[in-house]
Amino acid sequence: MKAIKLLLVMFISGALFSSCTVIVDDTFNDTISLDELMSSYDLWYVDIHRTSGNGDVPFVSRAFTLSFFNGNMYANNNITDIGFTGNGLGIIVGNYNTFGGFLETFHDIDGRHDFEVVQLSLNEIRIYDTFQNVSYVLVGYQRNNFDYDMVFYDNIEYFLQEYQAWERTSISATGTPNVFDNEHYLQFTPENNTTFYSSHDPFGTNIANILWDFTGYYEIFDVQGFDDLKVLTLNYDSGDIEEFELSVINDQRIELFHYSSETIYQFTGRGFIQFLRNEKKSESTVRNEGRKRTKITRKKKEKRNLK
Repeated sequence: MKAIKLLLVMFISGALFSSCTVIVDDTFNDTISLDELMSSYDLWYVDIHRTSGNGDVPFVSRAFTLSFFNGNMYANNNITDIGFTGNGLGIIVGNYNTFGGFLETFHDIDGRHDFEVVQLSLNEIRIYDTFQNVSYVLVGYQRNNFDYDMVFYDNIEYFLQEYQAWERTSISATGTPNVFDNEHYLQFTPENNTTFYSSHDPFGTNIANILWDFTGYYEIFDVQGFDDLKVLTLNYDSGDIEEFELSVINDQRIELFHYSSETIYQFTGRGFIQFLRNEKKSESTVRNEGRKRTKITRKKKEKRNLK
């Protein structure tokens, strides 16, 4: 994801707060208040895989990061444009207060939620909503040392859902001709994080007019020893299975290396879906509901030495 990194380096020329080395140990800073702790990090990454309890706080499970400054609560609910939207903090989604060890939040849509806050380490806290019986682990970062690549690959299923369609915009000159060459569009939906659609419609078709010819379920695998690579399998209802190495080029383009034909495809996202936006943007869709992050357990595969 060199393109993402280069853009972020250009953008993050300075931060509101000084850089802080992220370390995880059992040391606490007991000399600051909870309010000071919450605002001491630019971004609190919601580590959804460490969620516990049977309840749900929608605005937390929807967010990739939360931020707390001067009574305002911010969230990055999209991976696309993370690091840019709202000067890196995301959009304002409500406000907050702190009382002793309690965080009182007022979300614009979800209303009031109160959390008990327990500091786990210098840059980790657990927030527990006793009424909803759910707790979340938040990991603190400054914007200039936040691992943006990690967010893309750790949440790859959600990134694929942020566009109404993925249009094929490149195909390599090498590779064996195969039936997947006819797939011009792909769509990944929030339905159980496993449903996909594909289309043979001509390139440049209006998104609203695309006829989704095929459907099936998809699965994403981690690759042993690689944090910046995934394996994507498309399991068509017809019984066909296509398998690819999946790489993220930037926040609007992905690359698929087709194992069986050794063809490289690039797909570009069309119809960006903005989750919980204050104002509507042209050529985008606004959704306040329909998606939340849940724990995803991926199987692992070995990397194939084909390219």
